[in-house]
Amino acid sequence: MILRCAAALAATGLVACASPPVNRDQSVALTTADSVDLDRYLGRWYEIARFENSFETNCAGVTADYSRRADGSIGVLNTCRERATGGKARTAGGRAKAVDEAANARLKVSFFGPFWGDYWILWRADDYSVSLVGEPSGRYLWILARTPIIGADVRAGALERLERLGYDVSQLTFTAQPPQPDNPPPR
Repeated sequence: MILRCAAALAATGLVACASPPVNRDQSVALTTADSVDLDRYLGRWYEIARFENSFETNCAGVTADYSRRADGSIGVLNTCRERATGGKARTAGGRAKAVDEAANARLKVSFFGPFWGDYWILWRADDYSVSLVGEPSGRYLWILARTPIIGADVRAGALERLERLGYDVSQLTFTAQPPQPDNPPPR
């Protein structure tokens, strides 16, 4: 789901389909995190929110699992639950590689063939608990977290950061995630 934007971006060149709307003021410079330790970025991320897109239609309980591959690139496994958090799992596997090795905040991702799409880590918490991911066109955006539910203050901080980057946060869809025993849903 999260990194499937690469597949969607590549697919637009192969098939005639409507691309998502641009939900970002292009006059605002899109900056990325100063640095990303890719080994700390590995592991499971839960999708907290996203801009709607064709490859995540009716998805709930969305996760992305990143792992180190033998060739040094990043393995990607995205999982979507169809229609509800307990729905049938649909997965997509891919790979990612850093294209700005000094900061590691700009990656390219591929889910098929030689087609690569942008995956930019716009911001990440110091403890790698939350990450904001987008790409230059302003059509794709995700709020990711290490837990399926985040606090209201963390959510507000993420939205504020995205607004400063020119994003129309009113266009975000918040992803249903299953409640966890140690992290009950907010009331």
